[in-house]
Amino acid sequence: MMDDWHVVKRRTADPAGGAVYVNDDVTRYRRTGGEALAAEAAYQRQLTELGYPVPRVLDDGTTDDGHVFVVEESLGERSLHDMALESLDGTRALSDTVVDLAAEVGGRLLRAQAAHAVPADLQALRAWVHTAGWTDIVFAENPDLDNPRVRAALERAVDQLAGVPLVPGHLDYGLPNVLPVGVIDWQHHGLVPLGYDTALALEIVPFKGGTKGYLTSAEQRRWYLETLNAVARATTGQPISQHLAPFLLVKALFFLALMKPTDPARTDKHLKWHYRRHLFMEVLEQYERTRAVDTARFLTLDDFAARHGIPGHP
Repeated sequence: MMDDWHVVKRRTADPAGGAVYVNDDVTRYRRTGGEALAAEAAYQRQLTELGYPVPRVLDDGTTDDGHVFVVEESLGERSLHDMALESLDGTRALSDTVVDLAAEVGGRLLRAQAAHAVPADLQALRAWVHTAGWTDIVFAENPDLDNPRVRAALERAVDQLAGVPLVPGHLDYGLPNVLPVGVIDWQHHGLVPLGYDTALALEIVPFKGGTKGYLTSAEQRRWYLETLNAVARATTGQPISQHLAPFLLVKALFFLALMKPTDPARTDKHLKWHYRRHLFMEVLEQYERTRAVDTARFLTLDDFAARHGIPGHP
């Protein structure tokens, strides 16, 4: 019987389609989809056993129409992204309360990851770059970026991360997937260098071009990273902030994947694609010059459109 479930949204990322439902008292969510959803549920079960702050999978199986279904406990209705938007008071400053919660949940996840770290060789790190950066898709959509310069920078990033252990990771970690008690949406999971998920939670806000509705301050980013560094030092003896630049180089590729529009009439999407290309080149150039990346230097989407005279910004 489905009459105690209510549709929250359709699932567009799963090739098999499906939807997300919630029950009457909002204590459980039910998702339908394909084999990717089944793999995600199996991964979440493993993470629960490892002590990760994730929703417990309560049931799974196959529906009469052949869809996979997964029922999991609810971690709440409001992500930190939702809370950030709700707390805006006429400015675009991110709430310190949200930053505190992000650091608390990020610290819990980082501690669980560190407890299950495995050694990584250079080949394993290259595999992470390929998966986390969606490099096949990025280079197919932007063949001019598949060049010796970009590949040399990615190889330098791998070399810089030599010795950093791999851990079961999220790959799409950020405030929209973080709730005060845990982390949801583990669809794009895989092994990641320790710190890759959590270190970037505030650093990736500028990749949205100022369209998220809120901005982080330098002091908030510094405090957040220092808090996570304390957890990393206590568990591994090494801070994670020292790896921020190679992490951001790979994340800049991730944000460029699937951005190239196929409809010439969608000038707004063409603008966003060109903007993400610009951000990738900005990250690349900073990394080449200084081996560091400062996301505070990013142009906003509006500023980029105005500076380059690109039409189509809504």
